[in-house]
Parts: sequence; C-alpha cells; structure tokens
Amino acid sequence: MAKNTKSSSALHEKKGVSESEITNKYSIETIKKRRRHQPSAEVLAQGIIKGDITYLSRAITLVESSNPLHLEKANTIIKHCLPYANKSVRIGITGVPGVGKSTFIGAFGSQLTTNGKKVAVLAVDPSSSLTKGSILGDKTRMEDLVKDPNAFIRPSPSGSSLGGVARKTRETIILCEAAGFDTIIIETVGVGQSETAVHSMVDFFLLLKLAGAGDELQGIKRGIIEMADTIVINKADGDNLKAAKLAKVEFNRALHLYPAKASGWQPKVTLCSALQQEGIDAIWDIINDYVEATQKNNYFEHHRNEQNKFWLLQTIEDRLKSDFFGDSKIKEALKSQLELIEEGKTTPFAAAEYILSL
Repeated sequence: MAKNTKSSSALHEKKGVSESEITNKYSIETIKKRRRHQPSAEVLAQGIIKGDITYLSRAITLVESSNPLHLEKANTIIKHCLPYANKSVRIGITGVPGVGKSTFIGAFGSQLTTNGKKVAVLAVDPSSSLTKGSILGDKTRMEDLVKDPNAFIRPSPSGSSLGGVARKTRETIILCEAAGFDTIIIETVGVGQSETAVHSMVDFFLLLKLAGAGDELQGIKRGIIEMADTIVINKADGDNLKAAKLAKVEFNRALHLYPAKASGWQPKVTLCSALQQEGIDAIWDIINDYVEATQKNNYFEHHRNEQNKFWLLQTIEDRLKSDFFGDSKIKEALKSQLELIEEGKTTPFAAAEYILSL
C-alpha cells in the first residue's frame, strides 16, 4: 500500500508567526534608522564621556575592527577620550580553563558595584585557529552582573593575539575609563604561563588557582607566578576546603623563594568560593592595600609609564605588520612564493628573504 507522501515528508512549510497587533511600527522604523546612521567620531566620543553605553559599545566595535576605513575614526575617538582616562584601577585575572574565572568575576564585580564602584569587564574569548570564530559566551556566566546598571561587560575574541588578550584591549580600557568606569577587570583566555600581554596593561595581576587539581607544582614553576600580585585559590568550599587550605600553605612557602618585586609588594595567598560568595571582600581589601602601597612608593605611576612605552612599541609593530601584509605587491609575491614552496622550488627561508627584500 502506497504511503501518503503529504504526511510522511518532513519538508513542508509551516505557517509563519503573524506580527503582533501591539507592535509599534514607528518604534521599529526609528530603531532601523538609528542603526543605519553612523555618528561621527566626535559624537561618539562625547557620548562616551557622558557615560552612554551604546556609544561606548559602538566605539569599541570600531576600535576592534580590522577595516582600514575604521582606523582613522577609531584613533580620533581615542584622542578625544584620552584626557578622561587613567582614573581607574586595572585588574588582570587569569587562571587555567575551569578554574572559575567568569563565576569569580561575576561575584567580585557584584560586590564592587554594591560598594558603589562602576565596573567594566573585558572578557577575552579564545578564537578558533580553524574557523576563526568565537563563542563570546562569558556573559551567560555573569547573570547578575550583566543586569547591573553600574557594570559593563564586553566579550571580545582573542583573534591571532597571544598572551590571553584581544588585539585592542588597551584602547578599549581607555574608552571604558573615559565612560566613567573606575574599576576595569580583564579576564584572559587562560592559556597558562604566557600571560605577559595582560600583565603589561594592568595595575594588579590576580592568579586564580584550584586545589587538588594537580597543578600545585605547575603553579610553583617560574613564569606566571612571578607576575602574580595575589594568588586566589577558588572553590574553597565543601569537601575541597581542606585541600584548599593545604594549597594555601604550599603557595605561601613557594612565594618566599622568589626575589623581591620591583613594586616592593609581597604577594598574598587567599581562599575564596565564588559560588558561595565567600572571601570576596578580603580580595578587594588586598587590592586596595596594593594600590595604596605602590602609590606611596611611586611604583604605581612608574609602572603605568612603562606600560605606555610598551604600548607604543606594540602599536608600531602591529601597524608595520598590517601595512606589510596589506600591500598589494607583497600579497602577490607571497602568493607566488607559496606556490613555489608547494612545488619544492624554494625554501621557506629563501622565500621570506625575497619577500622582505621587496
């Protein structure tokens, strides 16, 4: 017996959802017009200075853009915002994937806004080396903070940048400071011991660790631990509390083996449970003590100046790389040399020498 083809096929069109009777067509058209309208750099900058989050988001998008047409506009916005920047405490937070960075930042940020602070979170999401895409899902783990009017969360893809930060994180910090945010938190992608880039743009570097995860020895190794101003052992609750206390003792012993920091600060080790919101206040007290101590001995200002010098060199390097690979002659030569390498007619080193000679 033949089957009824009409009912057996899954490929059929369903009736669409009709437009609601209460939909305001005028409002829809207004929103569309606003999206089409591109405000000038000056208008965007003024909006940022007034604390307009919409203008801040649009400006960050321009700054992060790799489109050469957006570069001049982005630079103009930054120039207008610079006089209003440098009035925040910049905190870098790193740790291995799964340590609870997003949950910790959610609890920590909420505590700060409760104390009257304005918090900007720059969450850097790892980009796929294959598809170049990012999930940008950090906001989903900061449910309370994302609804807080005194908080701003901006997820950005790491792209091809190394060191756990996005390509334009420094510029984004300036825009957030100009918008009135007095505490900037940078969450890195958590790539282990290569967080040198984020260390070069923050005042305070916080390392999140786990107890009983087999990374105590890894944490004691030279590298990222030398950069940390405080080690926070997260998930110190329930059955894990005893292991966390033992890890705290071990890290305290290890820290005394390192040479004194240029800041004169002795790194601290503390426990917290981001999930239970325990130990968060103590971390903010440590950060305040650090800022006060380094401002007294002038290291705070000195460190910011050194960061600006590093930023200058990094900007030159990025611009040279962009201009080099964007040159039409280089593009053609690169394509030709890649074909020769595939055919075995040249070596990568000889090809590089030839392209650089152009």
